[in-house]
Amino acid sequence: MRKPRLVALTAGPLTLALVLSACGGGGNTNTNTSTAPNAGSGNPNGAISIYGTEPETNMLPANATDAGSAKMQEGLYSKLVGFKPEDGTTYNEVADSITTTDSKVWTIKLKKGFKFHDGTEVKAKNFVDAWNWGANGKNSQLAASFFSDIQGYNEIHPKDPDGADGPQKAPDPTVDKMSGLKVIDDLTFEVTLNGPFSVFPSKIGYHPFSPLPDKFFTMSPDEFAKNPIGNGPLKFVSRTPNVDIKLTRFDDYSGAKKVNFKDLTIRIYSSQEAAYKDLLSDNLDFMEALPPSAKAGGKFEKDLGDQVLRANLLSISALAVPTYVPAYQNLNVRKAISMAINREQITKTVLNNTYVPADGLVPEGIEGYEKGQCGEACVYDPAKAKALWDTTGFQGKVTIMSNADGGRKEPLEAACNSIKNALGVECEFLPATNFGQFRQVVNSSKLTGLGRSDWSADYPSIENFLVPIVKTGGSSNDARYSNAEVDRLLNEASTTADKAASIKLYQQAAKLAVSELPKIPTWVEKGIGARSKKLTAAQLNFRRQLEYSSVVVK
Repeated sequence: MRKPRLVALTAGPLTLALVLSACGGGGNTNTNTSTAPNAGSGNPNGAISIYGTEPETNMLPANATDAGSAKMQEGLYSKLVGFKPEDGTTYNEVADSITTTDSKVWTIKLKKGFKFHDGTEVKAKNFVDAWNWGANGKNSQLAASFFSDIQGYNEIHPKDPDGADGPQKAPDPTVDKMSGLKVIDDLTFEVTLNGPFSVFPSKIGYHPFSPLPDKFFTMSPDEFAKNPIGNGPLKFVSRTPNVDIKLTRFDDYSGAKKVNFKDLTIRIYSSQEAAYKDLLSDNLDFMEALPPSAKAGGKFEKDLGDQVLRANLLSISALAVPTYVPAYQNLNVRKAISMAINREQITKTVLNNTYVPADGLVPEGIEGYEKGQCGEACVYDPAKAKALWDTTGFQGKVTIMSNADGGRKEPLEAACNSIKNALGVECEFLPATNFGQFRQVVNSSKLTGLGRSDWSADYPSIENFLVPIVKTGGSSNDARYSNAEVDRLLNEASTTADKAASIKLYQQAAKLAVSELPKIPTWVEKGIGARSKKLTAAQLNFRRQLEYSSVVVK
C-alpha cells in the first residue's frame, strides 16, 4: 500500500514542484473509481445538497477545526496548496512557487489573478495579515497553535502560565505581528520558522492558513462571520443554524477546483438515518458516511449499487480521557477501560466491518505508522482489565459523551456495554444535542468522563496526528494532556530536516503518548459514502469529504 512521503530537503533552492513531489503522498490506493475531479460538465446550472452537521464555531478559518465547518471552508477558501483527493499528494493552488534552501526560511510567490468574492485581488498581505490574526492570543482561535512553527509565535500568543484550565489568564500579546512573516511585494512573502520543518508545504494547505480579505480587518469577526468572503470556488449565500448553509458558484474563480454545478446546500441533520432516507429518495445528493442500519448485512450495497463511493481514509477514532477529572488521572483506570473494549466484536457486528480495530494514535497509511503501537492496552482482555480495575478504587460510573447523530451512538453504547460487562462498573452513554454542543463541552474542559475524539488528516503527515492531539496546548488536545518529554520529542521531530530521523522522533513521541492513554484508540474507518442518482459522478476524498470539483449533475 502506498504511504505518504515527507520531504528531506538538501542544500540549494527547491521549487514547490520539487518539494511537493516528495512531501505530499497520502494513504492507501484509493478504491473510489466512480469519478475523477472535473470529470465532465453535466448541468452547469444544477443544484446539489449534501449531508452536514451543525458547525462547532463561527467558522472563521482559524476557528474551523471540526468536520461540520470543513464542508463550508473547503468551498469558500482556496489555500496556498491543495491536496489530490485520492491520496493527499500536494499541488500548487494559490501559490505559484514555494522555495527554500534550508527548510527554515520559505519564500512564497502567489499566482496573479486570484480574487476574493468581493472582487478584490488576493495579495501576499492577505495571507500574512490572516495568519497574524489567527495566531494572536487575544483572538482566541481554536487553531492558533497551527501557527506555532512560525518565528514570533510565542510573542503574539504568550503561554498560559497554568494551562488552559488554570485560574490564571495568559498575558496579553506584546506584538500584533509575528517576526517570521514578511511581505516582500504584492505577490510575495517570506516565512521564517523556528527551525527546519519539512512538513511545512503540506501544513499550509489546512483551513487556518486561508487568506482573509481587507474587509475582514475593518469589521468585527462576528459580523464578518455572518457573511464571510473567501477566495474559493464557492461563495457564501446564507446560514440558518441547525437548518442549512448555502453556497453558490463563484464565476471569477481562477483556480484548479472549479465546480461543474451552480448551488450547494449543506443540510444539517440530527441523524444519519433521516439523511439516508432522503438520499434513497434522491432528496439528498451526497453522504460521506452511512448509518449503522444501512451497513448491517451490507444493506447499503443493495440499496445503492454503483452509487456507493469508497475511499481509503487517513483517520482515527478514539476516546479522550479528561486529565482534569481526578477519577481518570490513574493510568490503571484508563488502561483497564481500554482493555475492556471489545474492538473486534464492535467493528464486526455494530459497525458491520466498515471499521477495523485501532492499535495506536497513528493510522495505517501514514508514513511512520507502526503496527501494535498501543500494545496490550488496546487488546481486549476482560480478565486482565478487571484485575487492573480492582486495584484503582474507582468510585462512581464511567461515562462516554458524544453527539448521537452521524452513527456515533450505537458503537459507543456497545463500548459502554463492553466496559460494564468486563469491569462490573456502570457505564452510561451521554448524548449531546448535536456536534456543536458536544464540542463546546470539550473545548470548555467540561467533560466529566470519556469523550469521543475522532481525527481525520488535515494533511497527510504523522505530525498532524500528534502535534494537535497530544502536544501541550494542541488545538485538538481534548484530554488536556501534557507531558514535557512528549513535547520535547515533537519539537525535535518538527525541526529535524532529515526525513528518517524526524519520523523516528515522531514514533517515539507516539509510543510514549499512547502508553499513557490520554486518548484511547478505538477503531479506524473504511471510507464508504454514497451519491444520489442525480449525480453522475462524485468523489469521496482521503479526508472523508466530497471533492466538489468532481461532481457532475445530470
